Formats: sequence, structure tokens, C-alpha cells
Amino acid sequence: MNYFKKILRFAKPYKKYGYLNIFFNTLYALFSALSFAALMPMLNVLFEKDKQLHVAPVFKGFGGLKEYFMDFMNYQVTQFAADDKMKGLILVIGLVIVLFLLKNMFNYLAMYFITFLRNGVLKDVRNAMYQKITDLPISYYSEKRKGDLIARITSDVLEIQHSFLSILELIVREPLTIFFTIIVMFLISAKLTLFVFIFIPVSGAIISWIGKSLKKKSDRVQKEQGEFLSVVEETIGGLRVIKAFNSESKFYKTFAQSTQRFFEFSNTLLNRKNLASPSGEFLGILTIGVLLWFGGKMVLIDKTLDAPSFIAYMGLAYGVLTPAKAISKASFGVKKGNAAAERVLEILETENPISELENAVTKTDFDKEITLKNISFKYEDEYILKDFNLTVPKGHSVALVGQSGSGKSTIANLVTRFYDVNEGEILIDGLNIKDMTKKSLRNLMGLVTQDSILFNDSVKNNILLGKENATEAEIIEAAKIANAHEFISDLPNGYDTNIGDSGNKLSGGQKQRLSIARAVLKNPPIMILDEATSALDTESERLVQDALEKMMQNRTSLVIAHRLSTIQKANTIIVLQKGQIVEQGSHEELLAKNGTYKKLVAMQSLS
Repeated sequence: MNYFKKILRFAKPYKKYGYLNIFFNTLYALFSALSFAALMPMLNVLFEKDKQLHVAPVFKGFGGLKEYFMDFMNYQVTQFAADDKMKGLILVIGLVIVLFLLKNMFNYLAMYFITFLRNGVLKDVRNAMYQKITDLPISYYSEKRKGDLIARITSDVLEIQHSFLSILELIVREPLTIFFTIIVMFLISAKLTLFVFIFIPVSGAIISWIGKSLKKKSDRVQKEQGEFLSVVEETIGGLRVIKAFNSESKFYKTFAQSTQRFFEFSNTLLNRKNLASPSGEFLGILTIGVLLWFGGKMVLIDKTLDAPSFIAYMGLAYGVLTPAKAISKASFGVKKGNAAAERVLEILETENPISELENAVTKTDFDKEITLKNISFKYEDEYILKDFNLTVPKGHSVALVGQSGSGKSTIANLVTRFYDVNEGEILIDGLNIKDMTKKSLRNLMGLVTQDSILFNDSVKNNILLGKENATEAEIIEAAKIANAHEFISDLPNGYDTNIGDSGNKLSGGQKQRLSIARAVLKNPPIMILDEATSALDTESERLVQDALEKMMQNRTSLVIAHRLSTIQKANTIIVLQKGQIVEQGSHEELLAKNGTYKKLVAMQSLS
């Protein structure tokens, strides 16, 4: 229940629907009890002549309220059916129909209003999860499987929605129905009702035993669903490689093993859940059987209960079974939903290690330099960078080169604050980036990565990520600078052409130029290029390199390069080795040193 208390906060905006649901559920519960109780005076008058009253009863105080009510109803029916008993029968039928009509109308209204609350909670939980997913740092997703996250935001949230309804039924409608019914049953026969209560703890204990392990079993099912969704996501993302290496059977085996486990866990869970309804119904019928014996004895032998009252009482007793079964079913739903709520709240309550100060500065301009001061950083146990220092003056182009694992891309991740440094500080114009709002920091920067990350949308909308309110002319100008306008114009619908999932309808060079156009349109003072040309062929590289050079004019650039031919015009080239600067200078200066840089150039010339 602790998890559901936390989920309840999402119901606050829809509390008026909750109150309306409670109001109509109360009326539903009341009329459920009255619909059977109303039969008693009718049965008394129609079948037992000695119960007919021809004189109106007198109210003698609240102590005799039950007798007064029964006599009053008897008198009214007697007067109505004085000439014709069929008129009395019609009254009975009409009253029962009206009561059942009102009962079902209130039931519909209760369900009508709860629908807005249920779907509102579903929407807000999903929105909160999506917001959290985009807010959490990139490091979080190196440990999590995407399929598991998708399962949590889809099926787990849906499970909470169903359970949320169940818990409202558990708290309001069904207990009230039982409460009002039992009050009427006490009024008819306290002795018989006390006898019923002997069997309730026994039934409850059996149902509780059945549902004890349901949360654990439900948790296994939901985790396994995340597993096979992860396999699907990885398969679709890596389909080319899977086909190229004839690995379809290997991935199918992994998927089939996961679905087999899901099959087994689901069977165990559903069979345990399905046991609740028949066992609850059997226990209910067993109680009814015992009531028939005990109540029949009171009517036929003890003469302490009249037949019409006993008939109405049995109707009420059987009417208790339906809400009791619903409570049993709802309690199973709550246990199952509790596991889903735990998985959803695990994400919602994850602390973001890259936090923002309450009084963080919104920086809108860049005037002097970027400074990396004595920074040290590690992803896990081993430091990638140790006591690293670097200054990038405004308007300068600084290139970082070195072998894989030397820390080049790590510097780009730290400057953009995708990760936080373990030691030291990164300053922009003397201001620590931790003292700035993340939004204003990233507004100062444009990023072009080795992998062109594009979205399943039009060319125009992909470029507009850089500046949402840009005009048509600005979009075209950015595309021209990125050497992309020509190929975009040749597409079937020009700038309105959909480029497919991850931009797969375009070539590698086209995708990269589109990424550059996006960065150009943003027009930031600082540009970070993370191996932007390393995955391209020679012709595409020439076009992209030309676009990059045009884009970097009059901008501060931090260039992470794999191909050394692309950074020869940089103001300063930094050569890294195991997180340390081993050489720095211009292209000509480094060649003259005849050191590490010259060896890297020679190796690439031979390849």
C-alpha cells in the first residue's frame, strides 16, 4: 500500500471526480441494500393476512423505528391492495424496478466520473515518467535496458491504472454496500447476522493465503516483459549486423527463452489469481447453505423469524457475496499493481546526480574562454582524465586527437555537462558550469556527433530542433551552409520529406550534413564536434568538412578528431594519451617536433 500512497498524489488534480465517485457509490450501496429490503412489507401483506394493517401506525420514538417503518409500509400496501391484490403485486414489481433502476444509474455515474480520474492519473504518471527519462543523465542509461524502460512506461503504468480503480472499489463502493446490507440484515435478525460473522474470518484467511505470493509473481512477469522488449529493441536497431552475420537463430533463441519464462511466470500468476473467484464463490455458497439451515430452523421450528423476512434476508445475504468477491478480486489487483507501482516509482524517485542549484545563473553570452581546471574524471573505477588542464579562448578552434580511449569524447561529455567531473572545475568566462542552469549552458553550445542522431520526421522538423521558431529562409540558409540544400531539394517532397527511423532514408553523408544544418540554425557561440567526419567516405567527408569549416568561422570550436586531415587548420591541436596532454601546438609546430602527432599522421597516411 505504501507505493499506492505515493501514486495517489497524481490523483490530486482530479479529486473532484473522486468525490463524485464516492458520492454516487454511496447512493449505489444504499439502494443495493434497499432494493431487497423493500420486498419485506410487500411479502408480508400479500402472503400473510395477519400482517395487513387498516389503521395508520403511530410513531413512538426512535427505539421503535424499525417496527414503525415496517408497519407504515404494510399499511400503505394494504390500502393500495385493498380492492385488488394484483394492484399490490404491481406496486411490488414497480418499486423493485425503480429501486434497481436508481441503483444501476448511480453505479453508471460512479463509473463515469472515476473514468476521468483513472485516465488522468494514467496520463500524468506517463508524462512524469517521460519527463524523468529525459531529465536523467546519460550515465543512467548505460546501466538500464531500453526495453525495460518501455515496459515500465506502458504495461506497468496500465497495471497501476487498473489497480487504482480496484483500490477505490476496495475502499468505497463494495465496503459501503456490505455495510448498508449488514445494517438491514441486523434489523431483520441480529441472531442470524452474528451467526454469519463466524464464517467471514475463515473466508478472509483462505483468500489472504491465496494472494500472499501474488506481488512477487507479478514482479517476475513484469521484469521478464522488460527483458523480451529489450531483445526486440536491440534486434530492430542491429538488424543489418544480425543478418550480415547470420545470427537470426541466436537472437531468436534468446527471445524464445525470454518468452518461455514469461509464459511460465504468467501461467503461475494467472492461475493463482483465477483461484480467487471460484474459491470466494464456493465459500460464499457454503455460507448461504449454512444460513439456509440455521435460518430455516428459526422459521420452521423456533418460530423466531417469519418467512417473508427470511426470504428478504437470504436475498440480502446473497447480495453481500458480489461485493465480497469484488473486494477479493480487488485485493489481488492491488497486490499485482503494487509490483508495477514499485517499478514505476523506482524511475520517478531516482535522484539525478547532475543537479542544478536553486539559484543557478542563466548565462546568455560567451565573452572570453572555456577553462578546464585540474579536472579528474572516471566512469567506474579507473580515471580517464587526471589533473587535466585546458583553455579554449573565444574565437579559437582547438582540436583533440589521440588513440581510442585517450579521453577525447569524455572532454566533450564533461563540457556539455552530460557527466559531472569528479574533481576540479570547468569554467565559462570564469563561471563554474555547475553554477549555471543546464538549459542556458547547452544553449551556448552546438553539438555534431559521429553518429548522426535524427528523428522519424520531416527534414524541416529535424533542422528546426536547433531553433523552433526559425523562418523558412533561415532553415534554407542553414542547409546551404551545411552543403545540404542541394540534396534536400532533390528529395520527393523537399524539406517536407520524411527521412524515416533514425534518418535511414538518407546516406551517411546526407545525415551528417543535416546534423550540421541543425547546429548552424541554432547559431551557438561554442561548437563541439565529436568525430563528425570519421564515419564518412572521402567524397562525403569533403562536403561535410567544407560545411564544418563554414560553420566554425567566427566561432569557438572544440573538435574531437579521428581523421587528422580534418583538423590541420585548427589554431591549437592537443595530443592526448591516457588522459594526459603529451603535445600541443599548431599542425606545423607538431610536425616539426617529430613526436607522437607526427607518428599518428604517418600511420593514417599509410592506411
